[in-house]
Amino acid sequence: MTPVLDLAGIFVFALSGALQGVRKRLDVVGIAVLAFFTAVGGGIVRDLFIGVQPAALRDIGYLLVPVVAAVIAFFWHPQVERAMPAVLVLDAAGLGLFCAVGTAKALHYGLAPMHAVFLGVCTAVGGGVIRDVLSGEKPSLLYDRELYAVPAMLGSAAMAALYALDVRGFAATLSSAVLAFAFRILAMRFRWRAPLARGVGKRP
Repeated sequence: MTPVLDLAGIFVFALSGALQGVRKRLDVVGIAVLAFFTAVGGGIVRDLFIGVQPAALRDIGYLLVPVVAAVIAFFWHPQVERAMPAVLVLDAAGLGLFCAVGTAKALHYGLAPMHAVFLGVCTAVGGGVIRDVLSGEKPSLLYDRELYAVPAMLGSAAMAALYALDVRGFAATLSSAVLAFAFRILAMRFRWRAPLARGVGKRP
């Protein structure tokens, strides 16, 4: 992933975290903390599992972009809320990019395909889990109401499969990211839901 695409994905994720902070009536520090961990939390978890220094602690952009997102949400959150349909589309794009790149990085460091898929999903959804825990919400990953983790898993699996077929680099990343993005968009459009246990009533 190019630095521009990487930072764009981080910005969208940070914006969602900052908006969560606004809705929870947190102060400016709380909003900034949620923005940061939503944006880069998944990547930090991935890098710690791999055993390398997290990229978020090496590049100042990984800190500045969440701060910018937090400032925008702090001062202009009503306007951002009105633009949520567009933000959700960008969020789906970030989900696709992060799951593909997270899987590719894990494979590059020698992890088995299944473990790499796991870390690809962690990269894409880990920040959201941290956001929900810090803001006192049940993590959406545990009740995937709009199939958020499933598209990430699909994109990560595609990335691992392409890697095994020796298809790597930009083509593999783009293909896997587009697959996850398209599935996420379809899930939002048609309100697809993951099944509940047998005999359990429908979720709201």
